[in-house]
Amino acid sequence: MPPRQFDGSRVRAVRRGKDLHQKELAEMVGVSAPTVARWESGQDFPKGEKLPAIAAALGQPLDVLFPHDGGPPDLQLLRCDAGLSVAQAAAIIGTTRVPVNNAESGRRRLSDAYVQPLAQAYKVSNEELLAAQDCSFGLRPEGSRDERGSAPRTVGEKINYLLQHGYVGQEAPSDEEIARVVNEHAGVAAVTADDIAALRTGATTEASGVVRAGLAQALQVDAALFQDDAEVNPAAREFLEALGFLSSIHRGQILGLAARGNSAGLSAEMMAHINELVGELKHKLPEVQDGE
Repeated sequence: MPPRQFDGSRVRAVRRGKDLHQKELAEMVGVSAPTVARWESGQDFPKGEKLPAIAAALGQPLDVLFPHDGGPPDLQLLRCDAGLSVAQAAAIIGTTRVPVNNAESGRRRLSDAYVQPLAQAYKVSNEELLAAQDCSFGLRPEGSRDERGSAPRTVGEKINYLLQHGYVGQEAPSDEEIARVVNEHAGVAAVTADDIAALRTGATTEASGVVRAGLAQALQVDAALFQDDAEVNPAAREFLEALGFLSSIHRGQILGLAARGNSAGLSAEMMAHINELVGELKHKLPEVQDGE
């Protein structure tokens, strides 16, 4: 299925209303007439990157003919809306398809060098591309959480939060690397890379105590952070808020945490521990210097 809703019968109706034959539409889109016939009969679906060309050929707005769920776009939607295949996107950044596929599937983030050329190709800003990448990794945009959700709650949200904020300036571990450390820590084959991906994307929310302890080891945080009570534990909650705060400093965006559901911002106690946290996280935030 393409990342947008596709209704073959609707395409047929619009095509006929435009007095176009299947062969004519096929030529305009760059496929065969039998391919269009399969689309319209529901036997097959077009690739997502074909939808802009179909909409343009039928003289319809893309969002009208092929709506999506209205949520923020992910990387796949941006690429498809630009009319680009994975191979074409990979050619733009001079790589194989692997980095594009990995980023779209939420397995490994794009290298910094790929962000600007892809943003230009997708006709979005760098910030919009990075926000779409967050969506591909199961992270909701700032402002979309409710008051209780200003800190991650599920195991997957905690993994995503730490991957997003804990590795500024260096490459975050992949699902394979996380699974390897978890299994080494457990002493048994407790998880696979697919299991880690399922946690991050919300496909599963359950993780055993052994897996949670291994995740803490893999992501270099205290094991209490992955315990069930960490979602309401003030110390764990403030630690996560502090990670976000430090990441904002690194990006030059000193954002008030009150805007994310904490009306009091960081507590005085936590502010007093910022320098200590900087020291502890310096291996993950190498550009952040004491006193900045």
